[in-house]
Amino acid sequence: METIKTLKNVPDQHGFFGKFGGQYAPEILKPALDELVEAYSRLRQNQEFHDELYRLNSTYSGRPTPIYFANRLTGHAGGAQIYLKREDLLHGGAHKINNAIGQALIAKYLGKNRLIAETGAGQHGTATAMVGALFGMETVIYMGTKDIERQLPNVKRMKLMGADVVPVNKGSKTLKDAVNEAMRDWVTNVETSHYLIGSVVGPHPFPMIVRDFQSVIGEEIKLEFPEKYGKLPDIVVACVGGGSNAAGTFYPLVDENVDLYGAEAGGIGESAGNNSASLSLGSSGIIHGAYTYMIQNREGHIIPTHSVSAGLDYPGVGPEHAFWKECGRVKYLPVSDEEALETFKLVSKLEGIIPALESAHAISLALKLAKEKSKDTRIVVTLSGRGDKDLDSVLGM
Repeated sequence: METIKTLKNVPDQHGFFGKFGGQYAPEILKPALDELVEAYSRLRQNQEFHDELYRLNSTYSGRPTPIYFANRLTGHAGGAQIYLKREDLLHGGAHKINNAIGQALIAKYLGKNRLIAETGAGQHGTATAMVGALFGMETVIYMGTKDIERQLPNVKRMKLMGADVVPVNKGSKTLKDAVNEAMRDWVTNVETSHYLIGSVVGPHPFPMIVRDFQSVIGEEIKLEFPEKYGKLPDIVVACVGGGSNAAGTFYPLVDENVDLYGAEAGGIGESAGNNSASLSLGSSGIIHGAYTYMIQNREGHIIPTHSVSAGLDYPGVGPEHAFWKECGRVKYLPVSDEEALETFKLVSKLEGIIPALESAHAISLALKLAKEKSKDTRIVVTLSGRGDKDLDSVLGM
Protein backbone atom coordinates (compact mmCIF):
# COMPACT_ATOMS: atom_id res chain seq x y z
CA MET A 1 0.00 0.00 0.00
CA GLU A 2 1.16 3.51 -0.85
CA THR A 3 2.20 5.58 2.15
CA ILE A 4 -0.14 8.51 2.73
CA LYS A 5 2.66 11.02 2.17
CA THR A 6 3.04 10.00 -1.49
CA LEU A 7 -0.63 10.28 -2.45
CA LYS A 8 -0.51 13.98 -3.38
CA ASN A 9 2.66 13.71 -5.50
CA VAL A 10 0.69 12.78 -8.60
CA PRO A 11 0.42 12.80 -11.51
CA ASP A 12 3.97 12.41 -12.76
CA GLN A 13 5.27 14.33 -15.79
CA HIS A 14 3.59 11.85 -18.14
CA GLY A 15 0.22 12.17 -16.45
CA PHE A 16 0.22 8.90 -14.51
CA PHE A 17 -1.33 8.38 -11.09
CA GLY A 18 0.64 5.24 -10.27
CA LYS A 19 -0.18 3.04 -13.26
CA PHE A 20 -3.39 4.93 -14.12
CA GLY A 21 -3.93 7.95 -16.35
CA GLY A 22 -1.56 8.84 -19.16
CA GLN A 23 -2.23 10.39 -22.53
CA TYR A 24 -3.80 7.83 -24.87
CA ALA A 25 -5.02 10.29 -27.46
CA PRO A 26 -4.94 10.64 -31.27
CA GLU A 27 -1.65 12.01 -32.60
CA ILE A 28 -3.50 15.00 -34.03
CA LEU A 29 -4.33 16.12 -30.47
CA LYS A 30 -0.76 15.85 -29.18
CA PRO A 31 0.17 19.50 -29.99
CA ALA A 32 -2.98 20.78 -28.25
CA LEU A 33 -2.37 18.62 -25.18
CA ASP A 34 1.29 19.70 -25.05
CA GLU A 35 0.19 23.35 -25.31
CA LEU A 36 -2.26 22.81 -22.44
CA VAL A 37 0.36 21.08 -20.27
CA GLU A 38 2.81 23.94 -20.81
CA ALA A 39 0.21 26.67 -20.31
CA TYR A 40 -1.21 25.17 -17.14
CA SER A 41 2.28 24.66 -15.74
CA ARG A 42 2.85 28.41 -16.15
CA LEU A 43 -0.58 29.51 -14.93
CA ARG A 44 -0.31 27.43 -11.75
CA GLN A 45 2.55 29.75 -10.77
CA ASN A 46 0.88 32.94 -12.05
CA GLN A 47 -0.42 35.12 -9.22
CA GLU A 48 -2.53 37.25 -11.57
CA PHE A 49 -4.31 34.09 -12.77
CA HIS A 50 -5.01 32.97 -9.19
CA ASP A 51 -6.19 36.42 -8.16
CA GLU A 52 -8.69 36.50 -11.02
CA LEU A 53 -9.83 32.94 -10.22
CA TYR A 54 -10.33 33.86 -6.55
CA ARG A 55 -12.24 37.02 -7.45
CA LEU A 56 -14.63 35.17 -9.75
CA ASN A 57 -15.08 32.30 -7.31
CA SER A 58 -16.15 34.73 -4.60
CA THR A 59 -18.11 37.37 -6.55
CA TYR A 60 -19.58 35.29 -9.40
CA SER A 61 -19.83 31.73 -8.07
CA GLY A 62 -20.55 32.51 -4.43
CA ARG A 63 -17.69 30.83 -2.57
CA PRO A 64 -17.05 29.83 0.12
CA THR A 65 -20.02 27.49 0.56
CA PRO A 66 -21.24 26.70 4.08
CA ILE A 67 -21.06 23.42 5.98
CA TYR A 68 -24.53 22.72 7.31
CA PHE A 69 -25.42 20.43 10.22
CA ALA A 70 -28.31 18.24 9.03
CA ASN A 71 -30.05 17.91 12.40
CA ARG A 72 -33.18 16.04 11.34
CA LEU A 73 -31.27 13.77 8.97
CA THR A 74 -28.90 12.97 11.83
CA GLY A 75 -31.85 12.15 14.08
CA HIS A 76 -33.31 9.90 11.41
CA ALA A 77 -30.05 7.95 11.10
CA GLY A 78 -29.76 7.64 14.87
CA GLY A 79 -25.97 7.51 14.93
CA ALA A 80 -23.21 9.78 13.67
CA GLN A 81 -23.67 13.49 13.06
CA ILE A 82 -24.22 14.34 9.38
CA TYR A 83 -23.04 17.61 7.83
CA LEU A 84 -23.58 18.79 4.25
CA LYS A 85 -21.02 20.78 2.26
CA ARG A 86 -23.45 22.98 0.34
CA GLU A 87 -22.10 23.11 -3.23
CA ASP A 88 -25.76 23.27 -4.32
CA LEU A 89 -25.76 26.93 -3.23
CA LEU A 90 -23.25 27.96 -5.90
CA HIS A 91 -24.30 29.96 -8.96
CA GLY A 92 -25.84 27.44 -11.32
CA GLY A 93 -26.69 25.06 -8.51
CA ALA A 94 -23.69 22.72 -8.58
CA HIS A 95 -19.96 22.31 -8.07
CA LYS A 96 -19.41 22.39 -11.84
CA ILE A 97 -18.86 26.16 -11.87
CA ASN A 98 -15.58 25.70 -9.92
CA ASN A 99 -13.96 23.95 -12.87
CA ALA A 100 -15.75 25.88 -15.62
CA ILE A 101 -14.42 29.24 -14.44
CA GLY A 102 -10.88 27.89 -14.08
CA GLN A 103 -10.80 26.35 -17.55
CA ALA A 104 -12.45 29.37 -19.17
CA LEU A 105 -9.63 31.44 -17.72
CA ILE A 106 -7.10 29.02 -19.25
CA ALA A 107 -8.84 29.42 -22.62
CA LYS A 108 -8.69 33.20 -22.23
CA TYR A 109 -4.95 33.11 -21.49
CA LEU A 110 -4.44 30.80 -24.49
CA GLY A 111 -6.32 33.18 -26.77
CA LYS A 112 -9.06 30.64 -27.58
CA ASN A 113 -12.48 32.15 -28.30
CA ARG A 114 -14.62 29.01 -28.48
CA LEU A 115 -15.55 26.53 -25.74
CA ILE A 116 -16.56 22.91 -26.33
CA ALA A 117 -18.13 20.82 -23.59
CA GLU A 118 -19.97 17.57 -22.96
CA THR A 119 -22.72 17.17 -20.40
CA GLY A 120 -24.89 14.43 -18.91
CA ALA A 121 -27.03 15.85 -16.12
CA GLY A 122 -26.69 19.27 -17.72
CA GLN A 123 -24.96 20.88 -14.73
CA HIS A 124 -21.57 21.05 -16.44
CA GLY A 125 -23.22 22.24 -19.62
CA THR A 126 -24.99 24.94 -17.66
CA ALA A 127 -21.75 26.02 -15.99
CA THR A 128 -19.98 26.12 -19.36
CA ALA A 129 -22.80 28.19 -20.86
CA MET A 130 -22.47 30.58 -17.94
CA VAL A 131 -18.75 31.15 -18.34
CA GLY A 132 -19.13 31.32 -22.12
CA ALA A 133 -21.52 34.22 -21.62
CA LEU A 134 -19.28 35.72 -18.92
CA PHE A 135 -16.20 35.72 -21.16
CA GLY A 136 -18.02 36.36 -24.44
CA MET A 137 -16.96 33.05 -25.99
CA GLU A 138 -18.84 30.93 -28.50
CA THR A 139 -20.06 27.84 -26.64
CA VAL A 140 -21.00 24.44 -28.07
CA ILE A 141 -22.30 21.72 -25.76
CA TYR A 142 -22.80 18.08 -26.73
CA MET A 143 -25.53 16.16 -24.92
CA GLY A 144 -27.03 12.71 -25.47
CA THR A 145 -30.66 12.74 -26.56
CA LYS A 146 -31.59 10.45 -23.64
CA ASP A 147 -30.11 13.01 -21.24
CA ILE A 148 -31.80 15.90 -23.06
CA GLU A 149 -35.16 14.25 -22.39
CA ARG A 150 -34.53 13.73 -18.67
CA GLN A 151 -32.73 17.04 -18.04
CA LEU A 152 -34.81 19.48 -20.10
CA PRO A 153 -34.69 22.38 -17.58
CA ASN A 154 -30.90 22.56 -17.90
CA VAL A 155 -31.13 22.39 -21.71
CA LYS A 156 -33.39 25.44 -21.65
CA ARG A 157 -30.98 27.29 -19.36
CA MET A 158 -28.01 26.55 -21.63
CA LYS A 159 -29.84 27.81 -24.71
CA LEU A 160 -31.05 30.94 -22.89
CA MET A 161 -27.43 31.85 -22.13
CA GLY A 162 -26.49 31.57 -25.79
CA ALA A 163 -24.97 28.08 -25.95
CA ASP A 164 -25.52 25.80 -28.92
CA VAL A 165 -26.75 22.47 -27.51
CA VAL A 166 -25.96 19.68 -29.99
CA PRO A 167 -28.03 16.48 -29.54
CA VAL A 168 -26.04 13.23 -29.74
CA ASN A 169 -28.14 10.38 -31.08
CA LYS A 170 -25.42 7.72 -31.20
CA GLY A 171 -24.67 4.74 -28.98
CA SER A 172 -26.39 4.88 -25.61
CA LYS A 173 -27.29 8.55 -26.22
CA THR A 174 -25.78 9.52 -22.86
CA LEU A 175 -22.63 11.09 -21.44
CA LYS A 176 -20.12 8.66 -22.99
CA ASP A 177 -21.36 9.48 -26.48
CA ALA A 178 -21.39 13.22 -25.73
CA VAL A 179 -17.71 12.98 -24.75
CA ASN A 180 -16.94 11.19 -28.03
CA GLU A 181 -18.56 13.94 -30.09
CA ALA A 182 -16.95 16.75 -28.09
CA MET A 183 -13.51 15.20 -28.69
CA ARG A 184 -14.23 14.93 -32.42
CA ASP A 185 -15.12 18.62 -32.48
CA TRP A 186 -11.91 19.50 -30.63
CA VAL A 187 -9.77 17.54 -33.09
CA THR A 188 -11.33 19.52 -35.94
CA ASN A 189 -11.19 22.96 -34.33
CA VAL A 190 -8.25 22.73 -31.96
CA GLU A 191 -6.63 26.01 -33.04
CA THR A 192 -9.59 28.16 -31.99
CA SER A 193 -11.31 25.99 -29.38
CA HIS A 194 -10.72 24.78 -25.84
CA TYR A 195 -12.33 21.54 -24.73
CA LEU A 196 -13.72 22.40 -21.31
CA ILE A 197 -13.99 18.83 -20.06
CA GLY A 198 -16.36 18.42 -17.13
CA SER A 199 -14.77 15.76 -14.97
CA VAL A 200 -11.42 14.30 -13.88
CA VAL A 201 -11.31 12.12 -16.98
CA GLY A 202 -9.61 12.20 -20.36
CA PRO A 203 -5.93 12.43 -21.32
CA HIS A 204 -3.35 14.30 -19.24
CA PRO A 205 -3.49 17.11 -18.13
CA PHE A 206 -7.31 17.18 -17.84
CA PRO A 207 -7.65 14.93 -14.74
CA MET A 208 -5.13 17.10 -12.88
CA ILE A 209 -6.60 20.41 -14.06
CA VAL A 210 -10.18 19.54 -13.10
CA ARG A 211 -9.07 18.09 -9.76
CA ASP A 212 -7.12 21.24 -8.93
CA PHE A 213 -10.04 23.57 -9.66
CA GLN A 214 -12.45 21.38 -7.70
CA SER A 215 -10.05 21.06 -4.75
CA VAL A 216 -11.51 24.27 -3.37
CA ILE A 217 -14.23 22.00 -1.92
CA GLY A 218 -11.84 19.92 0.18
CA GLU A 219 -9.68 22.91 1.06
CA GLU A 220 -12.70 24.70 2.52
CA ILE A 221 -13.71 21.59 4.51
CA LYS A 222 -10.13 21.34 5.79
CA LEU A 223 -10.20 24.98 6.89
CA GLU A 224 -13.80 25.53 8.01
CA PHE A 225 -14.63 22.33 9.87
CA PRO A 226 -11.82 22.51 12.47
CA GLU A 227 -12.58 26.20 13.00
CA LYS A 228 -16.18 25.38 13.91
CA TYR A 229 -15.86 21.96 15.54
CA GLY A 230 -12.28 21.73 16.78
CA LYS A 231 -10.99 19.03 14.45
CA LEU A 232 -11.39 17.52 10.99
CA PRO A 233 -14.42 15.32 10.32
CA ASP A 234 -14.02 11.60 10.92
CA ILE A 235 -15.57 10.59 7.59
CA VAL A 236 -16.06 12.42 4.28
CA VAL A 237 -18.36 11.11 1.54
CA ALA A 238 -18.91 12.19 -2.08
CA CYS A 239 -20.63 10.70 -5.13
CA VAL A 240 -18.49 9.36 -7.99
CA GLY A 241 -19.39 9.24 -11.67
CA GLY A 242 -16.51 10.67 -13.63
CA GLY A 243 -15.49 11.84 -10.19
CA SER A 244 -14.82 15.59 -10.18
CA ASN A 245 -16.63 16.65 -7.02
CA ALA A 246 -15.21 13.61 -5.19
CA ALA A 247 -11.66 14.27 -6.40
CA GLY A 248 -11.96 17.90 -5.35
CA THR A 249 -13.30 16.82 -1.96
CA PHE A 250 -10.79 14.04 -1.31
CA TYR A 251 -7.52 15.43 -2.70
CA PRO A 252 -6.84 17.99 0.07
CA LEU A 253 -7.68 15.31 2.65
CA VAL A 254 -5.76 12.25 1.41
CA ASP A 255 -2.84 13.01 3.71
CA GLU A 256 -5.11 13.58 6.73
CA ASN A 257 -6.55 11.14 9.26
CA VAL A 258 -10.00 11.11 7.65
CA ASP A 259 -11.88 8.10 6.25
CA LEU A 260 -12.90 8.76 2.64
CA TYR A 261 -15.85 7.09 0.86
CA GLY A 262 -17.04 7.34 -2.74
CA ALA A 263 -20.65 6.47 -3.62
CA GLU A 264 -21.05 4.98 -7.09
CA ALA A 265 -24.17 4.38 -9.16
CA GLY A 266 -25.26 0.84 -8.33
CA GLY A 267 -28.24 1.16 -10.65
CA ILE A 268 -30.63 -1.78 -10.63
CA GLY A 269 -28.13 -4.59 -10.07
CA GLU A 270 -24.59 -5.86 -10.36
CA SER A 271 -24.88 -7.53 -13.75
CA ALA A 272 -23.47 -5.86 -16.86
CA GLY A 273 -25.53 -2.99 -18.21
CA ASN A 274 -27.46 -2.44 -14.98
CA ASN A 275 -25.13 0.02 -13.23
CA SER A 276 -22.37 2.60 -13.64
CA ALA A 277 -20.12 1.47 -10.78
CA SER A 278 -16.77 1.40 -12.58
CA LEU A 279 -14.64 1.06 -9.45
CA SER A 280 -16.89 -1.30 -7.52
CA LEU A 281 -17.93 -3.58 -10.38
CA GLY A 282 -15.71 -2.74 -13.37
CA SER A 283 -12.16 -3.53 -14.50
CA SER A 284 -9.17 -1.60 -15.81
CA GLY A 285 -8.78 -0.44 -19.39
CA ILE A 286 -8.46 2.64 -21.62
CA ILE A 287 -11.37 5.02 -22.06
CA HIS A 288 -11.38 8.56 -23.45
CA GLY A 289 -7.62 8.91 -23.41
CA ALA A 290 -6.74 7.48 -20.00
CA TYR A 291 -6.02 4.10 -18.39
CA THR A 292 -8.48 3.66 -15.53
CA TYR A 293 -11.40 1.55 -14.34
CA MET A 294 -14.36 1.15 -16.66
CA ILE A 295 -17.43 -0.92 -17.48
CA GLN A 296 -16.48 -3.32 -20.28
CA ASN A 297 -17.02 -6.84 -21.56
CA ARG A 298 -14.43 -9.63 -21.69
CA GLU A 299 -13.18 -8.39 -25.06
CA GLY A 300 -12.49 -4.92 -23.63
CA HIS A 301 -15.38 -3.16 -25.36
CA ILE A 302 -17.30 -0.50 -23.44
CA ILE A 303 -20.82 -1.69 -22.67
CA PRO A 304 -23.96 0.36 -21.93
CA THR A 305 -24.38 1.60 -18.39
CA HIS A 306 -27.37 2.56 -16.31
CA SER A 307 -28.15 5.01 -13.53
CA VAL A 308 -31.25 6.92 -12.54
CA SER A 309 -28.83 9.85 -12.29
CA ALA A 310 -27.72 11.25 -15.65
CA GLY A 311 -24.56 12.71 -14.11
CA LEU A 312 -23.39 9.28 -12.91
CA ASP A 313 -24.36 7.39 -16.06
CA TYR A 314 -20.82 7.08 -17.44
CA PRO A 315 -18.78 3.89 -18.03
CA GLY A 316 -15.44 5.22 -16.74
CA VAL A 317 -13.96 7.12 -13.82
CA GLY A 318 -11.06 9.51 -13.24
CA PRO A 319 -7.66 7.77 -13.06
CA GLU A 320 -6.81 9.30 -9.69
CA HIS A 321 -9.82 7.52 -8.22
CA ALA A 322 -8.48 4.25 -9.67
CA PHE A 323 -5.16 5.06 -7.98
CA TRP A 324 -6.83 5.74 -4.63
CA LYS A 325 -8.86 2.54 -4.90
CA GLU A 326 -5.86 0.33 -5.60
CA CYS A 327 -3.76 1.79 -2.81
CA GLY A 328 -6.67 1.51 -0.40
CA ARG A 329 -6.97 5.18 0.50
CA VAL A 330 -10.62 5.57 -0.55
CA LYS A 331 -13.44 3.03 -0.27
CA TYR A 332 -15.89 2.98 -3.16
CA LEU A 333 -19.33 1.43 -2.68
CA PRO A 334 -22.37 1.16 -4.97
CA VAL A 335 -25.71 2.79 -4.10
CA SER A 336 -28.79 1.56 -5.96
CA ASP A 337 -31.31 3.65 -7.89
CA GLU A 338 -33.94 2.75 -5.33
CA GLU A 339 -31.77 3.89 -2.41
CA ALA A 340 -30.90 7.17 -4.15
CA LEU A 341 -34.53 7.93 -4.97
CA GLU A 342 -35.59 7.19 -1.40
CA THR A 343 -32.85 9.49 -0.07
CA PHE A 344 -33.76 12.24 -2.57
CA LYS A 345 -37.27 12.36 -1.09
CA LEU A 346 -36.09 11.89 2.51
CA VAL A 347 -33.65 14.83 2.47
CA SER A 348 -36.28 17.02 0.82
CA LYS A 349 -38.83 16.25 3.54
CA LEU A 350 -36.49 16.30 6.55
CA GLU A 351 -34.23 19.22 5.68
CA GLY A 352 -36.08 21.27 3.06
CA ILE A 353 -33.12 20.72 0.74
CA ILE A 354 -33.70 19.03 -2.61
CA PRO A 355 -30.45 17.27 -3.52
CA ALA A 356 -29.38 16.32 -7.02
CA LEU A 357 -29.83 12.61 -7.67
CA GLU A 358 -26.04 12.40 -7.90
CA SER A 359 -25.72 13.87 -4.41
CA ALA A 360 -28.52 11.63 -3.12
CA HIS A 361 -26.22 8.65 -3.77
CA ALA A 362 -23.60 10.15 -1.46
CA ILE A 363 -26.11 11.04 1.26
CA SER A 364 -27.57 7.53 1.07
CA LEU A 365 -24.15 6.02 1.72
CA ALA A 366 -23.56 8.51 4.55
CA LEU A 367 -26.83 7.44 6.19
CA LYS A 368 -25.71 3.80 6.11
CA LEU A 369 -22.37 4.72 7.66
CA ALA A 370 -23.99 6.98 10.26
CA LYS A 371 -26.22 4.18 11.54
CA GLU A 372 -23.10 2.10 12.27
CA LYS A 373 -21.20 4.86 14.10
CA SER A 374 -21.40 6.50 17.51
CA LYS A 375 -23.06 9.87 18.09
CA ASP A 376 -19.73 11.65 18.48
CA THR A 377 -18.63 10.62 14.95
CA ARG A 378 -18.85 13.44 12.40
CA ILE A 379 -19.55 12.80 8.72
CA VAL A 380 -19.34 15.47 6.02
CA VAL A 381 -21.10 14.80 2.71
CA THR A 382 -20.43 16.90 -0.37
CA LEU A 383 -23.86 17.92 -1.59
CA SER A 384 -22.60 18.45 -5.12
CA GLY A 385 -25.74 20.00 -6.61
CA ARG A 386 -29.39 20.82 -6.21
CA GLY A 387 -32.19 18.61 -7.50
CA ASP A 388 -34.46 20.97 -9.42
CA LYS A 389 -33.23 19.35 -12.63
CA ASP A 390 -34.37 15.92 -11.40
CA LEU A 391 -37.91 16.75 -10.27
CA ASP A 392 -39.64 15.57 -13.43
CA SER A 393 -37.66 12.31 -13.43
CA VAL A 394 -38.32 11.57 -9.77
CA LEU A 395 -41.94 12.68 -9.49
CA GLY A 396 -42.80 10.86 -12.68
CA MET A 397 -41.69 7.52 -11.15
